[in-house]
Amino acid sequence: MDKLQDISAPIGRLFLSMIFIFSGFSKITGYADTAGYMESMGVPSLLLPLVIALELFGGIAILIGFKARLVALLFVGFNIVSAFIFHQFWIDESQMNPFMKNIAMAGGFLLIFAYGPGAYSVDGPSHNHTRY
Repeated sequence: MDKLQDISAPIGRLFLSMIFIFSGFSKITGYADTAGYMESMGVPSLLLPLVIALELFGGIAILIGFKARLVALLFVGFNIVSAFIFHQFWIDESQMNPFMKNIAMAGGFLLIFAYGPGAYSVDGPSHNHTRY
């Protein structure tokens, strides 16, 4: 069972990080469109470089397990805030699944925050609750 758990950690980090790494790149290539969309939702486009940095560098950090607890905590906040800003299911019912996706990802990141990045990570497997 330990071997299965060891391999599950990097696969889980890969799955959680992919959406942010790809999204960060797409925000760069579609910068003007993304900035316009943010503004239309009441979010200053001035924040876009920070969003891109978090998605790209944070996604890579989660992928390799570097400062994973800290980055995971940042992603918890990012996912919850963006769920409420961009996926307002109480206004548009079709936004329920994207809203819940963000909340589910926040849950996954909470697990990384709680238990660390696991095996095959820069931070190394962590079975204690040391904070980074």
